[in-house]
Parts: sequence; C-alpha cells; structure tokens
Amino acid sequence: MKPEVEKILPLVQKPGRYTGGELNEVIKNKDEVALRYAFCFPDTYEIGMSHLGIKILYSVINNREDAWCERVFAPEDDMEEQMRKNNIPLYALESGDYIKDFDAIGFTLMYELCYSNVLNMIDLAGLPVLSKDRTELTPIIMAGGACACNPEPIADFVDFFQLGEGEEMMNDVLDLLKECKEKGESKAQFLEKAAHIQGIYVPSLYDIAYNEDGTVKSITPKNGAPEKVKKRLVSDLDNVFYPKEFVVPFIDVVHDRVVTEIFRGCIRGCRFCQACFLNRPIREKSPETINNDCKILCETTGYDEISLCSLSSSDYSQLPELLSELLSWTTDDKINIALPSLRVDNFPDELVKKLNEVRRSGLTFAPEAGTQRLRDVINKNVTEDEVIETSKKAFSGGWTAVKLYFMIGLPTENMTDIEGIADLAQKVVDTFYRNPDKPKGKGVNVSVSVASFVPKPFTPFQWEPQDAPDTLKEKQEHLKETVKTKKVSLHFHDIRISFFEGILARGDRRLGKVILKAWQKGCKFDCWNDKFKFDTWMETFEECGIDPTFYTSRKREFSEILPWDHLDYGIRREFLENENIKAHKGLTTANCREKCSACGAAKLNGGKCDAMCQNMVH
Repeated sequence: MKPEVEKILPLVQKPGRYTGGELNEVIKNKDEVALRYAFCFPDTYEIGMSHLGIKILYSVINNREDAWCERVFAPEDDMEEQMRKNNIPLYALESGDYIKDFDAIGFTLMYELCYSNVLNMIDLAGLPVLSKDRTELTPIIMAGGACACNPEPIADFVDFFQLGEGEEMMNDVLDLLKECKEKGESKAQFLEKAAHIQGIYVPSLYDIAYNEDGTVKSITPKNGAPEKVKKRLVSDLDNVFYPKEFVVPFIDVVHDRVVTEIFRGCIRGCRFCQACFLNRPIREKSPETINNDCKILCETTGYDEISLCSLSSSDYSQLPELLSELLSWTTDDKINIALPSLRVDNFPDELVKKLNEVRRSGLTFAPEAGTQRLRDVINKNVTEDEVIETSKKAFSGGWTAVKLYFMIGLPTENMTDIEGIADLAQKVVDTFYRNPDKPKGKGVNVSVSVASFVPKPFTPFQWEPQDAPDTLKEKQEHLKETVKTKKVSLHFHDIRISFFEGILARGDRRLGKVILKAWQKGCKFDCWNDKFKFDTWMETFEECGIDPTFYTSRKREFSEILPWDHLDYGIRREFLENENIKAHKGLTTANCREKCSACGAAKLNGGKCDAMCQNMVH
C-alpha cells in the first residue's frame, strides 16, 4: 500500500474496503506479466464482492501467466473526498498501483443507475471520461454485463462492450490486446480488429442517424464492422473455467458465501424478464460438477453456506439428485444450502423434504401479479391455487415466513389487479392459520415486495410505455389501503429510481450528454435512495433539451428502429413481437420443456438448447 493511501485510511469509515490483503487475493510480480487488468465494479466494495461475475472473471484472467487482474470498487464519499484532497488517483486493491497505468480497465454493468459511477471512477483514475479523448492504446476501457445489451447511453465513454458471457471472450480480447501492444499498433487498429471477435461491440464504428420525431433513422457500421454484433455464449458449463477459490473479504458484504451456478438461461419466458431472454438458451451443469465446485470452494474459503445460483432454481432438472449429493457432506460439516429463485408451480414434496434437512430460512416466491388475467398477460404461468398449495406445503414443512414479489405498472394493469395483490397475500395468511400442520405457537409473516415495472430491451414488452410516476404513486396508495392485516408487510421500490431506470434502459446515444453533465453536477451512486439527486437529473434533462418521457411514456411501433437493433442476443424479433401481441390478447406461451416456441436462442449454440428439449424444432 502506498504511504499516501495509508495516511488517509484512519479518516474514513470502513477502511477495510480499501486495503486489499484478503485471503485468496492474487499477487503477481508486475514485471513478469505482459498485461495488467483493473476489474472495476461501479458500486461499493460490499456490493461488488458479492457479485459472481467478478469472481469468475478475476480467476479467468489470473489463471493466465501473462496477465494480472486486480479489483477496484467505487469509493464512498468520505474516501473519495480524501483521495481528491490528497491527489490520490483510483488504485487497485492487490498492488495499490494507480489504474491509469494499467493496460485494460473493465467495468461490470449490472444496473443502469451505475452509469454516473462509471464516469466518476474513470475521472478519479485521472483519465479523460470521453473515449475520443483517450487516444493511446492503453489503458483501453471496456464494459460488460446485463446493461451491455443496450450500451448506447454510455457509448461515448467506453471504448468497447462485451455482449454475453465472458469466460472465453475475455481471453480472446486479452490475446489481441497483447498482440497489438507488442506490435506498437494504435487504439484505432486494435478496435477495428476487436470488432471481429464475436461478442465485441465497438460504438465508434457505428454511425447513428435520427428522424425528425427523435426516433432512430439508421445504424450504419463502418470500417468493416459487422452489421449485427452477436453475443458470446459458453456451450459447455461442465468444462468451462470455474474458480477454485474466492477472495474472502475482511468486512461484512451483502452475500458472503460460496456461490455456484447450476444452470444458465430460463425455460419460462416471462414477458417482463430481461434476464430470461438475455441468457437463453438453457445450459445445465451436472450435479457432479456442481458438487465438486462447492466442495473445493468451501475448503479454500472456509464458508459455511452455499448458494445455488440460477434464474429459477427449482427448474434445474436434477435438483433432488444434486441436493442428495450436497447433503451427503454438508450436513456433517454444518454447511447451509440456500436455494433462491424457487417457483410456486414447481415445489414438489420431495424438495420440501430435502430443504428441511438444511438450516431453514424464509422462502421467497414471485407471483408477480395479483390476478390470473394479468399473470396470463405477462406469461407467468402460475395460478392462485399453486401459490396457495405451495404456501400450505411450506407451512406444513415448518416455515413461518414467506416473501412474495409483485410488480405494479405492468401492461394492461388496472386497479382490480392491484387489489388482487392484497387479496392473494391475505389468502396466504389465511392458509397458514387454517393449516392443522402449521408450526405450533407461532404466527406468520407474509412480506410483500412491490417493484415498479420497467420495460427492458430484448423482451416482448420492449415496445410498451412505462407508467408515469404519478400513476404508480396512485397504485401504491391504493394497495396500502387494500391491505387489511398486520400479518402482511408492504415494501415498495422508489418510483423515481424506477422512472430513471426506464429512461436509461431504452435510451440512445443522445443521453450521453445528459449523463456527463449530471455527473459534473455531482450525481453518483444513483441507485442509493439517499444519494439519488432526482431534481438535479430532471434539471439536467431540461438544460440539454431532452424530454425524458420520450424514453418512458411513449409506446413504440414494431416498425421503429430501436437503439439496440444492431445487437443480437439470439432472440428473434418476430418472436418478441408475437409474444407482445399474445400478451395483449391474454394468451400464454408454454415453457421450453413443454413446447419449443422457436425463440431463436439455440442458433448461437449450434442449434442446441436445453438437453430436455433438444428434439424440438428451433
């Protein structure tokens, strides 16, 4: 650690965020590597250290003898104040070296409201925030993650984006960067070559034109860039690289445990869910691979909890077999198994029995909408009877706490649908008290978490308008009035943050000047309620002559060119359009294991999809 950094640490809260030195961090001799990579997470240490993607890619890069990956997190206000006051640029935790001297800087973009933090971290590093002003080959700045599916709002600040899964793509990028660096090639030469790596999108190689009404007129590639940029996909999860150890933090973080994926993708096709469509097709890990990963990670980290990660854990086709393998050693070692993302329509008695063998915590289910009509619109394919029956099983199994996730502001929603949320929550409470097998002498707690719907790219609802903040506020108040019992607790997401998320989610490059100016006015950590400067953002939109409701309140026609139409995540546009039409008719689509809906995702995986539906037509 540099002396100037050591000097300021006693002046900040939680200095453990900024020291490094944790168990399993990777230290290399910088004179013996060809490439130095700064992996930047645009949020605090506690959030970033909980993120599985950074754990995987940190190990992927450090598995190379010629590269050293180090971690960088967004400093809190007190630390940033001291850094700027003492002229200390942003540094990496492992070496303490300033990242402006690294070869590559990579950002993970998991949430649209982190964009101002990306600019702040680039500036704090001592680098120009605009890509065009960084003329040297290194440090090259890249970004990936879920928000890379529409990177246009921050296209002016990042040199290139990684679309899709990074384990194999990252090595291709670093091989090319090493080659260009050794040959003394320019940044422009590197970017033109990088554009031909599958999954790499270079914004500067695409010209965007607009119609008089503000919609996109054309997206034109240049200098040999591909017309469509296809996302990258890992086909074989059993043989792809997975870490043998995680860095173990000194301080408490959000998710401090072993995490291992059990599969990628989702069979369900909920029409609001971006993650479902971005991560298709389904690819499962074998129970043997998962069990082995968990054993090794528990041994190398000392953690006593395992989280089995997926978009819908109970859809893993070999879940009973997997739990049997894990319980064969975790029970004796007193290691807890967490199984998030359970489905109410796929909660068999056998699973209840298995879960009873591990330490019990609350169960979380997501009906998403309060009425069957609206659940059909969003293609949730969950019935009220299934919610009640699953709750009954849980209560009979000894659970007394259930968390239910809902959304308001969904397409075609009305106040009857809002009332349905309260009705369904009340029926879950009643199910507990009418159940003769419920835990004796205990009450029930039904926690209802209510988010505001935000239309996202690459979903069937990408053309839909977003409810205005005033409308969402009215719906929140109506729901509060409808709940009649203290056994049901309501929790709402900040409407203003959802509105802003909607602007950035479907925005175009013209938002770049708004983001830049808002950051210059002090906007950062926008996803934190106590730091979000809503009035400053709205003032900045007005100063830049941009109406934010153009991106939220407007229904788009199928014929409109969308800002992300030159990016290919494998899902056919015709499929998404048809799903939108079916939604407005209240028609559902079967899940992938019941019937292939020809979404197109399998084309990026050699025509193969989930092993349980490979014989279907794609």
